[in-house]
Amino acid sequence: MAALSALKRFFRVVVFLSQLYVFSGRGKCQGAQLPACLFSSSLYEISASSGAGERPQRMQTSGSLSFEHFQAVAQALKEQPSSSTLLPSIDIVETTSPPDYISKCPSNGLCSKLPADCMTCNTNYSCVYGKSVAFDCKAKPQVMCVDDNHQQQENFTINMTCQFCWQLPPSEYECTKSNSSICMTVSCPRQRYNATCTVKDHVNCLGNRVFPKMLFCNWTGGYKWSTALTLSITLGGFGADRFYLGQWREGLGKLFSFGGLGIWTLIDVFLICVGYVGPADGSLYI
Repeated sequence: MAALSALKRFFRVVVFLSQLYVFSGRGKCQGAQLPACLFSSSLYEISASSGAGERPQRMQTSGSLSFEHFQAVAQALKEQPSSSTLLPSIDIVETTSPPDYISKCPSNGLCSKLPADCMTCNTNYSCVYGKSVAFDCKAKPQVMCVDDNHQQQENFTINMTCQFCWQLPPSEYECTKSNSSICMTVSCPRQRYNATCTVKDHVNCLGNRVFPKMLFCNWTGGYKWSTALTLSITLGGFGADRFYLGQWREGLGKLFSFGGLGIWTLIDVFLICVGYVGPADGSLYI
């Protein structure tokens, strides 16, 4: 009897600790821990029934019922589908954005008129400069073009002049003018500035379509040559022409010297007429 009482106390301590672990939130009766929780519940039922003074036969009956209950729950868990199978399948659809050159390519246009960014050509750098040459080209992916008979085609031939892009005439490329205002247009010798030029879309050439080039300073500040010459002839003795061009120091000199007694006035008329004297900011006349 003493051994049985000690065993009962041991079961009660184990059940108390397991229930305390579950109620604290650290242990949950789910998944792999469910059999342990059910077993602890069975032990609790056995100890409770024994503590109530019931006969060992009642304890065995309670224990067998709890064990049968455990087997039923375990069988239900085996038959229940896993939570991963209940999740809806999500199909990931990859969307591909069109290439950047598509915006420049006309739809169902003539293949021979496609912009250079819409096709790939097998160029030959051994051609004779300035002569017409034919190159085999192919439309880039997702580019649709037709021939003269409005038949869709992918491979075609284009005719172009054998020359590099930097050798094109100025009318066939565009250059940035961000640095053109920092140089003097009226100077001897004429100043140049660095510019980045890009070939126009419809022009075909060899080499890089974006290239650096040294250009003459050709920006204007809005000064008119005719106005400056008229002021120099009529009011040049008072320095009106120099004031108009932004050269206020020379204008004050002419004003207080009455145009250098007429000599300075005549010289300025000649210099403005030939374009040697220009605006003070270095720009060109309109």
